[in-house]
Amino acid sequence: MNTPSKPPEEKNVFVIGLDEGNEAVLRRIPGADRYRFHPLLSVEELQYGEIPIIELMEKAQARLDAFPGSIDAIVSYWDFPASTMVAMLCEKYDLPGVSLEAVLKCEHKYWSRLEQTKVIDEVPPFGIVDLGQDDPRPPEEVDYPMWLKPVKSFSSELAFHVADEDEFAHAVAEIREGVDRVGEPFDLILGKVELPVEVADAGGAACLAEGELTGVQAATEGYVHNGRVTMYGVLDSINYPDSACFLRHQYPSQLPGDAVERMKEISVRVMEQIGFDNATFSIEFFCHPESGQACLLEINPRHSQSHAELFEYVDGVANHQIMVRLGLGLDPGERGRHGDYRIAGKWYHRRFRDGVVTRVPTKGEIADLEAEIPGVKIEVVPEEGTRLSDMPAQDSYSYELAHLFVAAQTQREMEQKYHRCVEALRFDFEDG
Repeated sequence: MNTPSKPPEEKNVFVIGLDEGNEAVLRRIPGADRYRFHPLLSVEELQYGEIPIIELMEKAQARLDAFPGSIDAIVSYWDFPASTMVAMLCEKYDLPGVSLEAVLKCEHKYWSRLEQTKVIDEVPPFGIVDLGQDDPRPPEEVDYPMWLKPVKSFSSELAFHVADEDEFAHAVAEIREGVDRVGEPFDLILGKVELPVEVADAGGAACLAEGELTGVQAATEGYVHNGRVTMYGVLDSINYPDSACFLRHQYPSQLPGDAVERMKEISVRVMEQIGFDNATFSIEFFCHPESGQACLLEINPRHSQSHAELFEYVDGVANHQIMVRLGLGLDPGERGRHGDYRIAGKWYHRRFRDGVVTRVPTKGEIADLEAEIPGVKIEVVPEEGTRLSDMPAQDSYSYELAHLFVAAQTQREMEQKYHRCVEALRFDFEDG
């Protein structure tokens, strides 16, 4: 007589900043029927306005303490403060996770550069700009043109390309005005670990200057499990012509193999140096395909939610699966390319001047377009009535109107699908 097998026990996975789109992706990963995904704080609480980090931690702990079942994993695909909260909460509840110190070595752009230079040469000249001075000057090591950015910010918020003294002064004024929104709560978290003297002197609301990098932008995605670094994807990032704003990310990378391998080698070396373990990460690069040279731009102590659908289209499973398995203390296992498409891109449909949105594409128009063109998913960013400059987490030079996920068998086919979609999407604006 055969005894019926006991169904596998459900696992409770708490996701900091769980939102509708990513929840849908999570529910499509293998084994999702055995996971119960619980939201822990909203995207609005984490990303909009001031960031009351102590209050956010207290709210998260109160929710977890009140939960009647087992707490099996705490994960997130968001940047600060979620990335640091995951590390602190996993430590408090004795769950698998990355250390807070390792996360901060990635998050603090200046500390990250100091760590990178211990094991690689492929970094630009960099230094701190003292915002406390009456007349801040660029560090001696960095010449024009350069980039100025807070040591911690969201996306490309408050990042400025600076070509001369006038542009430097304008960028410093803008950064001074807005740096404390993220910098002050970031400082509170920095106070929880032992900092090198240089990092402690700079603090969490400092400004970093870096020499301009050139070449083709690309990114690696990987994870570390029990001290072993695994690279599972390399993507290209294509800008709008004559602009620093992303037009699309595409997977897999179309760069030559030696450039791809060099980025992977650098990624492994740097993450081992940082002591990163039991979590996902992504690293951005500038490459010169002819020589295979790659220069590291920045490290993110999380995988990219922007790439989830791209991996799903090409590999057959989103990178979210790796986050969940690591959160449960499991080896993510081997990945293959078992998706329906050979290339996929996340495209950014943008407007390069401010205005009030008076019309956005309707749900019906979007549904018709997605049905008409296979391998397309469209997300409209602003709501009707929104002033574009009021939207959170935008870069310093443009405003996102829509994200378009487009999959195809060739890059040319993907580009054609994107242009068909943009022509069909009707946005109206009132300028001024």
